[in-house]
Amino acid sequence: MERNHMGALQLDREELTRLQELLSKEPLRIVLLAHTNPDGDAVGSALAWAHQLERLGHTVHLIAPNKYPYFLDWMPRIGEVIIHRQEPERAERLAEEADVIFCMDFNGIARLEALGEAIERNTSAVRVLIDHHLQPSEPYHIRFSHPESSSTAFLVYTLILELFGREYLTREIAECLYVGMMTDTGNFSFSFLTPALYRAVADLAETGIDIPTLHNSVYNAYSPQRARLFGYVIHRKMKFLKHNTVAYMSLTEEEMRRYYFQQGDSEGFVNYPLTVGKMKMSAMFLQHHTFIRISLRSRGDVDVNLFARRYFEGGGHKNAAGGKSYLSMEETIEKFKAAVEEFAAEGGLKGGSNNG
Repeated sequence: MERNHMGALQLDREELTRLQELLSKEPLRIVLLAHTNPDGDAVGSALAWAHQLERLGHTVHLIAPNKYPYFLDWMPRIGEVIIHRQEPERAERLAEEADVIFCMDFNGIARLEALGEAIERNTSAVRVLIDHHLQPSEPYHIRFSHPESSSTAFLVYTLILELFGREYLTREIAECLYVGMMTDTGNFSFSFLTPALYRAVADLAETGIDIPTLHNSVYNAYSPQRARLFGYVIHRKMKFLKHNTVAYMSLTEEEMRRYYFQQGDSEGFVNYPLTVGKMKMSAMFLQHHTFIRISLRSRGDVDVNLFARRYFEGGGHKNAAGGKSYLSMEETIEKFKAAVEEFAAEGGLKGGSNNG
């Protein structure tokens, strides 16, 4: 493989042709969808793609099931994102009337919760998947499913280059794509850090984006309450299993209210235990009204995608996945402990740490 192509995504030519033909039609009504609890990659990739589609003359709306984290409030045109929980009738009407529906950064309509019902009612729209998660759960008319991509933003960057050319990377698009790439790689510290990814960053930087400002806007813009919440979680709620190779943390609704929790305040918490030398897997349990949301992270060959699918109706990536539990917090934690024991007995925790 040539050096210049190391880590580059190999997009299906037939799918590219189908997408190009679709987008060359008369102005279309297009809806872009982001998953529940949209993160930097979901928001960044969708905003960038929306901007590109509008330049082609299409009418584009971006819909998310619920609010994005407050530290993304500054992103270009983010105020145009339609939040289903805030405007359900408008969001559902647009979804039902759309000619084309793009699913951005998620692999199944179930990730949309209540908004998914409106999507299912629109049986005439062309559905297009642009995602980097494993095992898409339903068919799509056009599909760009690339688990080998570090982020959906990197996939969108590749699509723009393949379909339109590097000259279409405006500063506004570059800012959105950089946020997606940065956040889904832990500030370029894990997940498919290929030469092609860094060449993409160089392309984005050439548009004139201010990388230090983008970093500070995302990672250094939390509230004082979030800082206190983080201290509480690490000091009081972080527990260790299996000789300090597995950790878990939990937050109840009462604890979140105590610290004036906002969407996004727990971002990154689940990664912190992986700073411990022998750590192989980390879990975070967040209590919602009717279920507990579970985030999982791991090192090396410890496959939390497999763990999430087997025990918590979830999935994701090998080293970053999520799931749900409809049990109480106490029962969920006990189930997690038992699952860890079984997973470890089967060899699932081998080869995960840096220090044995």
